Amino acid sequence: YGKLNYIVQKWSNISAFCPDPSDMLIATYPKAGTTWTQEIVDLLLHNGDEEACKRASTSDRFPFLEIQYPPPIPSGLDLLKNMKPPRVIKTHLPIQLVPKGFWENKCKVIYVARNAKDNLVSYYHFDRMNQAQPQPGPWEEYIQKFMRGKVAWGSWYDHVKDYWKEREKRNILYLFFEDLKKVAWVPHAFRSGVSNRIVQLTSFKNMRDNPMANYTFIPKIMFDHSISPFMRRGEVGDWTNHFTPAQSQMFDEDYARQMADVDIPFCTSI
Repeated sequence: YGKLNYIVQKWSNISAFCPDPSDMLIATYPKAGTTWTQEIVDLLLHNGDEEACKRASTSDRFPFLEIQYPPPIPSGLDLLKNMKPPRVIKTHLPIQLVPKGFWENKCKVIYVARNAKDNLVSYYHFDRMNQAQPQPGPWEEYIQKFMRGKVAWGSWYDHVKDYWKEREKRNILYLFFEDLKKVAWVPHAFRSGVSNRIVQLTSFKNMRDNPMANYTFIPKIMFDHSISPFMRRGEVGDWTNHFTPAQSQMFDEDYARQMADVDIPFCTSI
């Protein structure tokens, strides 16, 4: 799986990474609202200061812990070496592979989960435009790959379940993409001035148009936005535009089997 080969080659260094206790980890399955969450956190840390949050691109502000590129592109570990704590670090690693130092140093951890159907759709379009990954193939085949965990970073089902089961023991703030979308609907009168500003700045339109957050800074040889933009729709329920009724039923039956051991309150529409 493309860039995952580089991760495997450098795994001993990644696994040995020891964060500062002041560092924060944002963990997600790919395409679950990672960039959106990063921007919200950055604005919170800078009291809603838009200019401060345009000081650098998303990938420079939030080192991607496990990512490894061929030289001369800096890896996540390279960026972390040159950044003083407190740092906000991104990962897609399943909880079992997160370096032990995050738990030993009691770092704050935010996990964001997105409902499986919308996550699948977003990942499919991302794999279409991500030239560092194998092509996803036809939609109907990609559904099967996703259900079997045969995509980069593995099984969605295991990912969301394992963080959920450990959330209280490890002091993980477990958030849902869909709940974050609902926050934007709260009337202005019930939010502070800074909160209103952050909601506005992190709306899908503003994120899509923000060159520091929309990944247009990544060369076309890696992310081809002419195939599908990185910030594509950011909606809840877009899966209804992709799944046929038969595909939806098949997916739901498999989902019930794979998620039978947990009761995570996902919603597929709001």
